[in-house]
Amino acid sequence: MTPVMHMLAALDLSSGRMYYRIRPRKRVGEFLDLLKVLRARWPGEKLYVVLDNFSPHRHQSVRRWAADNDVELVFLPTYGWWLNWIESEFAALRYFALNGTDHRSHAEQNAAIAAYVRWRNARAEPKTRFAPDSPIRSWTEYPHYTAKVA
Repeated sequence: MTPVMHMLAALDLSSGRMYYRIRPRKRVGEFLDLLKVLRARWPGEKLYVVLDNFSPHRHQSVRRWAADNDVELVFLPTYGWWLNWIESEFAALRYFALNGTDHRSHAEQNAAIAAYVRWRNARAEPKTRFAPDSPIRSWTEYPHYTAKVA
């Protein structure tokens, strides 16, 4: 029986490029390794990493490392995975690189993923305008929410 492989990935909104690692496990250590790669790629800049509530993302060692390395972890609401822009990229990757395939090995599957990501990154554009016509962008107050002042 062949073990399952896991993909950890990040999407740079300023360039639209995707960065990823495929590992046999998806635990705290592997996640920290990805964060360190991202930190090295953009030294001296504050990084904002949007995350779901997967337990390795919230681990104390991850929070400590992030605080020490100018990385802000931005957690999505529970069941709000669809708010993370990278999720649509995962859907495209599954469609173009994995659906309808029968890879004989992880190496073959990883090569298909790598080919898709190279193709995608060569055509990447900055992700600067999310829902530009959404009325949410014009909200400056929330009339349905009134803060209680003591």
